[in-house]
Amino acid sequence: MSAPAYAYISSGSDDEVTLRENHHAFGRVWLKPRVMVNVREIDTSCEVFGYKMAFPVMIAPTALAKLAHPDGEKCYCIGAGNQKIIQVIPTLGSLTVEEITAVKQPGQIHFMQLYVNTDRKKTENLVRRAEKCGCKALFVTVDAPQMGRREKDMRMKYVPEATNQEDDDQEGNRGGGTANYLSSFIDPALNWADIAALKKMTSMKIVIKGIQCAEDAVLAYKHGAHGIVVSNHGGRQLDYSRSGIETLPEVMQALKKCGAEGKMEVFMDGGVRRGTDVFKAIALGAKAVLVGRPSIYAAAGYGAKGVTRVLQLLKDEFRTAMMLCGTTRVNEINDTMVTMKSLHHHYVASPRADMYEYGYTPFSKL
Repeated sequence: MSAPAYAYISSGSDDEVTLRENHHAFGRVWLKPRVMVNVREIDTSCEVFGYKMAFPVMIAPTALAKLAHPDGEKCYCIGAGNQKIIQVIPTLGSLTVEEITAVKQPGQIHFMQLYVNTDRKKTENLVRRAEKCGCKALFVTVDAPQMGRREKDMRMKYVPEATNQEDDDQEGNRGGGTANYLSSFIDPALNWADIAALKKMTSMKIVIKGIQCAEDAVLAYKHGAHGIVVSNHGGRQLDYSRSGIETLPEVMQALKKCGAEGKMEVFMDGGVRRGTDVFKAIALGAKAVLVGRPSIYAAAGYGAKGVTRVLQLLKDEFRTAMMLCGTTRVNEINDTMVTMKSLHHHYVASPRADMYEYGYTPFSKL
């Protein structure tokens, strides 16, 4: 892929501490294998809002898929269909929701991600289009009233087209990077009162994407959300925000305390790179996880075949983790199978202080 494309896809906010932490945090959750269990037959399947998936992974709503491959989001749709899982379609897609769902397999399920537009008529129109295309849930992204400072992306001037947002006349800062330009339509006034309006707008399940603390998880439940995604936007918003896997246990504890356990589906994303990561997230309470960058890089190299393959690898690794931890069904996985005593211990490498180290170095010596 091109340098601007890679800058957009790979970038995190500021020093990218949270971007790295998302993956590193999984390394502080350890597994507790069980033995002498009959694991001859393993069933990795699960249900999300009553829709069956082959294993508890969904493709995250990553934007601008044509930056990675000419077929764009079709690669994810085909890969998800081949592996019998759900793709969440992005608002900022390279292709329209109609173009993406046109290549789905019979019976294949899609969800739709939504950035709420300051023009609510445009939001409603996109929701209607998603419904018409058969999408069953609406993942409302709430952690981006303003895009984080993704410095690698901000250095680039390239701005590709996004098709679902319907803001061809928008005025944006092309010098601020792809993310900032394309997201200038997002309403920073979005608040909890808008959830009721969204529920009136559609019969799709409403999922709040971007929950980063227990308090907001409880508020999502109290405002009638059908589900939440514990997420820090792939480390692309506020640097030094906690990882999804670290936040997940406190969210589950708070939901149990307020009587919401089992009444709202909980998902998480950020840093999932192995089937053992999927197992850990399920053990700590997630119904399923979403994966983004692994799908993007797989598509960049091999298109739909690459997406299919990376999902197969995750499924195989997840199945192995289930077997070696003595579980035969996904609903048997629980928090007794992991230890997380060091999960909240952060060991952060301090960013290099260039201004201090090189501020008085002559240019000729750099």
